[in-house]
Amino acid sequence: MNDAALSSDQGAAGPLIPVLAVVGVGLIGGSFAAALRSAGQVGVVLGAGRNPQSLARARELGLIDEVVSLEEAAARADLILLATPVGGLADALSRMRAHLRAGAVLTDAGSTKAEVAAAARAALGERAAQFVPGHPIAGAERTGPEAAQADLYRDRIVILTPLPGNSAASVDLVRRAWLACGSQVIDMDADAHDRLLASVSHLPHLLSAVYMNQVATAADAATRLDLAGSGFRDFTRIAAGSPEMWRDIFLSNRDAMLAELAEVRAVLDRAEHAIAAGDGAALSTLLETAARARRNWRKE
Repeated sequence: MNDAALSSDQGAAGPLIPVLAVVGVGLIGGSFAAALRSAGQVGVVLGAGRNPQSLARARELGLIDEVVSLEEAAARADLILLATPVGGLADALSRMRAHLRAGAVLTDAGSTKAEVAAAARAALGERAAQFVPGHPIAGAERTGPEAAQADLYRDRIVILTPLPGNSAASVDLVRRAWLACGSQVIDMDADAHDRLLASVSHLPHLLSAVYMNQVATAADAATRLDLAGSGFRDFTRIAAGSPEMWRDIFLSNRDAMLAELAEVRAVLDRAEHAIAAGDGAALSTLLETAARARRNWRKE
């Protein structure tokens, strides 16, 4: 569905989402609300979460209209986006379960999907069919309501991993909401999602953080950082992300992460052996393979 079709729907029957609730109104949740508001596809926006100061700021910025409890969000909203660290998802869903409107649809923005789906089934029980797992492939190092931007999801991929019990209408509502944000939406199996994202999303964050930790804890860290240039800046940029969020992602996707770490360790061993042996040919092969693959990757 394109933007024109969505606008037509709005004109005929009001916004796509009369009442939206966002749990966790930071970069991800705040940008979702801002994008839908910019597209004219949302009516009232409710905000819920753990941090009263953050919620108050979100209201000041116009990202949300009201601050409510999780229970009230569940009772009033047509669509609920949970944009919290994946480790806190089960508790939030458990609190909302008894208050959910029959027609309400829940979704999330978590970076892992298999464990999230299992947590949703455990927390929601017979109401798990109202939860449609999702993951927008977008983000930034900044956090909090001030980081929210209405165009964050434009031309970005959003992956949905529907549960077997989800109704077609529930999945369609979540899909149309992300389309209204300007996203490209695809469906994927949860296990495949976690395996692939461990490689191209989760592991880069871990490697960047591990390297930044090694530099920052060195005895001469200040001197190293004074000399660091653009290569260091680019490689460590993502290490500035939310520690709580990434901790939860790594632990939630531990099996896939461990498999990827083993493969990276094998390549590191090859590089180390080539350097130790003075094997320029082996080192050149490794570097040329990496350089060619990076150059052939899509334009940024």
